[in-house]
Amino acid sequence: MPKSVGSYIFNAVRGAAVGTSEAVPGISGGTVALIVGLYDKLIGGAGHMVSGIKRYVTDVPRGRGRERSQEQFRQVDWSVLVPALVGMAVALVLALLLIAPLVEEHTQYAYALFFGLVLACLWVPYTGAGRRWRAWHYLLALVVAALFFFLTGLPGANLPAHPAVLFLVGAVAVCALVLPGMSGSFILLTVGLYEPTKDAVEHLDFVYLGAFALGMVTGLSLFVKFLQFLLENYHHVTLVVLTGLMAGSLRALWPWQTEEREILPMTEVPLTLAFAAVGFAVVTAAIVWEHRKRGRMAEAEHHQAPTRV
Repeated sequence: MPKSVGSYIFNAVRGAAVGTSEAVPGISGGTVALIVGLYDKLIGGAGHMVSGIKRYVTDVPRGRGRERSQEQFRQVDWSVLVPALVGMAVALVLALLLIAPLVEEHTQYAYALFFGLVLACLWVPYTGAGRRWRAWHYLLALVVAALFFFLTGLPGANLPAHPAVLFLVGAVAVCALVLPGMSGSFILLTVGLYEPTKDAVEHLDFVYLGAFALGMVTGLSLFVKFLQFLLENYHHVTLVVLTGLMAGSLRALWPWQTEEREILPMTEVPLTLAFAAVGFAVVTAAIVWEHRKRGRMAEAEHHQAPTRV
């Protein structure tokens, strides 16, 4: 069934939300992808694309594998993936130029907003498997949360903008795109390459951007297949780990902290809490809307199903 123009625009807007989040240190593109319902499509589509390209490169020159490669490509929902990726790329560039400076000027309020957003989003992986958590699931999530709470509190480094370094950082940072709770911009900030990357985008430094993009492609092609394997074979445990990861990463969004991760006294508490409440309410409303939409779709399918005699 052909897609309408509205569905393409909707998917581009969802992708733009993910791209915008990647420009803000502390907020995870994977988390936003969960909120807007793109996560499974992005992971599954990227995994099939990687498999298709791999089989095309390795098998087709030997006279076989073309059909298997095309079969992988056919499993990608291109009508969702292409508009989402276009919206993501455009929004990421615009956000680096326009939104990131605003966040830097009003860091406390911005982090409070994102803190509430991510806090509410914990419900998505917590209930995503549709199965009850056992005691060891809670223990595993707690251990992962503690680990990432510690890691996000480490002081930043100052790595040089060498092409080899950019390649490695790009390979690691892109993992944040597919891992809820991890922020690509936060990783750049931690290694001291956030501002240089912004400058490279503003001044179109193709050497810098090329090395970084090559690392992103390499990291994504390796990591996304691993994550796809985990989601397909160990779905519930993977979501337990992601829940802990997101919970621990809230440390990076605590509104009262310095750039060196030092905790500050709580000031302007009412307004800061109000921003956190707004972020929490927005995600809660999105979750409720998605739940009701699925309920209506299930009810419609039930009514349309043929009645057995």
